[in-house]
Amino acid sequence: MNDEKIRLGGMALPNGVLVHGPTSWACAIRNADGEIEVASAAKTFRASNVNRPFLRGPARLAEAMALLPRMKRALPGAQFPMQSPRVLASMLAAALAVRGIRESNRIRPMAQELLSGLLSLGPAVLAMRGTELAAYHGAEHISIGRYEHGDGAKKEHERCGGHLVGPLVATTAIGNVLANLAPLRMRTQARAAAQFGAVAASTEIFGWMARNPDNLVSQALSKPGHELQHRLSTAEPTAEQLEVAEVALAACLALEHGAR
Repeated sequence: MNDEKIRLGGMALPNGVLVHGPTSWACAIRNADGEIEVASAAKTFRASNVNRPFLRGPARLAEAMALLPRMKRALPGAQFPMQSPRVLASMLAAALAVRGIRESNRIRPMAQELLSGLLSLGPAVLAMRGTELAAYHGAEHISIGRYEHGDGAKKEHERCGGHLVGPLVATTAIGNVLANLAPLRMRTQARAAAQFGAVAASTEIFGWMARNPDNLVSQALSKPGHELQHRLSTAEPTAEQLEVAEVALAACLALEHGAR
């Protein structure tokens, strides 16, 4: 077996864990009967093939959009975080609150966008808070951390997408402020371009943060994501939840090593 470490990512589900590498993915869940179900396959679209700056972030988003429906078809019992009625209700409430903020004449444009960005995080935080999803998120981090660094891995991981929170909120706010300066007939297209640009820019900033963890700016940008992981989005998993994550990890690595 090849001992070369493969760069892995993951996603927690309310009843399991998805692990993915450059060419493959695997998802394991614990079903209602307490048994583990697993599915895995090669990726049809590979963001790892896109190396150009400012295209890498959108490519990863496109990869996820292509991957999740395939995963659901292969593993119908897999649950998605946003299926919860309370999370759907919070998404509606957040959307209404954001609309009210943007229509306010008392708040400056940059403050409007920053507040809107923070409010938009509400549904995701609610999905994690006090649920099995948070524990499976911790299990995902621990299993990948053990693979990368050995025993002693914690429920927080340095490459968690939570670290994108700071850069993404900031770049989205700046992009939307600039988009609002466009002529009214072009406002929708400008906002779409701003969203694309925010994802692209925040991904590049995140990559720089990962390469320069000791830089003071990097540490400041990482702080919101670390606190989000530590306090809200992860919890210590049970042995059973960690077992599910390890099954997903092993299935993904088996495909990755087989592809090399």
